[in-house]
Order: sequence, then C-alpha cells, then structure tokens
Amino acid sequence: MRIKITADSTCDLSPELIRENGITISPLTVSCAGESFHDGVDITPDELYAKIAASGQLGTTAAVNVQEYLDLFGGLLREYDAIVHFTISASMSACFQNASTAAGELGNVYVVDSQNLSTGIGHLVLDACEMARQGVEAAEIKRRLDEKREKLDVSFVVDTLDYLRRGGRCTALAAMGANLLKLHPCIYVKDGAMGVGKKYRGRLESCIEAYIRDRLSDPETVDPRRVFITDSGVPETCRAIAEKTVRELVPFEEVIHTRAGCTVSSHCGPGTLGILFYRK
Repeated sequence: MRIKITADSTCDLSPELIRENGITISPLTVSCAGESFHDGVDITPDELYAKIAASGQLGTTAAVNVQEYLDLFGGLLREYDAIVHFTISASMSACFQNASTAAGELGNVYVVDSQNLSTGIGHLVLDACEMARQGVEAAEIKRRLDEKREKLDVSFVVDTLDYLRRGGRCTALAAMGANLLKLHPCIYVKDGAMGVGKKYRGRLESCIEAYIRDRLSDPETVDPRRVFITDSGVPETCRAIAEKTVRELVPFEEVIHTRAGCTVSSHCGPGTLGILFYRK
C-alpha cells in the first residue's frame, strides 16, 4: 500500500526535512494590511514582520478550507492508496474540522488532530513517515500517533507578549506587566490548548538557558531520540546557547533546528524559542 503523509504548514518542518521525507504541505492563509498570502509559499516570517511593522496591523491567519483539502487529497489519491494528514490542534483552528469533512467525502484519508502546534506536529509527521516506510497501514499509523501525541512536551519562551495580546491570547494588563518587568513567560501546550507557565526575568539569552534547564531537569523521563529547537527569529547567540544547553543535559540522537513559519510567528512574534521533545 502506497501511503502519502501530508501536514498543514503549522508543522514548521524545514524545507530539507519536507523534501527528504516526501511530505506534502497544505498552507494556511496569512493576511496583513489587506493582503493575503499562503504560509511558506509566497511570504516568509521576516517579510510578515516587516509588513506588520510598516502597517501597524497584526497579521491574521485562516484555516485551510474544505475545498482546498478536497483538491489536495483528491489529487494525491490518484497516486496513493491512502493519506495520513496532520493538523494543528482542533482547539486552535478549524483545520482539523475542515480536513475531516473533506476526508469523509473522499475516503482513505486519515486525519490526525495533533493537539499541538509547530514542531510538536513535526515530531508526529516524521514518525508517520518512518512508519509508512516500514509498511504500517494508514489506519494503524493514525491509531499509534493518536496515542503518542500524549507524550509530547511542547513549550516556548517568548520575548514579548505584545503579539499574543493583540491576537487576544493574553490580557493587555498581563502584557504590560511582563514588558515592564522584563519577563519572558513560558508558553506550553497541554490537552490541545496553550497555557502560561513559569515567567523568567532578565536578558533573553539567560532566560532561554534557564527555561531549557527547567524543561530538561529530569532527563530520565526524556525520550532521547529527537529534539527540535524551534524559533521565530532570534539572535544566533540564542540558538547557540539553546543547543549547548540541550546537549549538555540530554544525549539526544538528533538535535534539529527549525524556523517557525508565518502562522506560528504571527501569533508569538519575533524572539520566541522553544524545545519540543517526547517524554518516555
């Protein structure tokens, strides 16, 4: 059986990983200042930030619609026996609902609600690619990953709460207080929704190191196979500190750096960095 693995652009996998694994991406729509773009196709995060700065308007995002999924899945089913598709958490977007509607019309499409975002989704997608290469059937891939998603540990430290505030994901008072006190909150994902965890104070570089030490404080509970270090645009010093700290604490087999796409970046803003891995 030929199985195709597809995912929404919110998985934040690099072009190299997408190409090497033969993944097909369905881009969300990103809009700013009256213009609309396809995430990762005709706009980059840095271009989006420039448009936001020039216009003073926050970028907005829209889910892949049912017709877009029908076109994507229908075309692929002419070449493949089945599709396993991954979406951002159903509580964050209509992508899962729309993909499920399209899948119901076509058949042989298995939609996985990642209950996650960014490379939290990316972990599941890469695991699905490996299973498909091993000959695991599509329904079984979905079943296994519906279980495995519960072991994901996904979090980020943000440089500013301004984007989350303007997007309605935190209060103006909380954002103002965090900015005045130079706080960098940890945003985590649990049960498909975002929450605010520990707040770090000081320079972004030192906060990133402290955050990583906290997340990896119990290395015996960490699956050492793979970790993503994903950011929305941070200085190279931050990436270097993150990798050094990660490697010091856990002997991961793979440490993969990726840049968050426009959908994730439009909500968290520049200066965000996270580590995303599995617990045992």
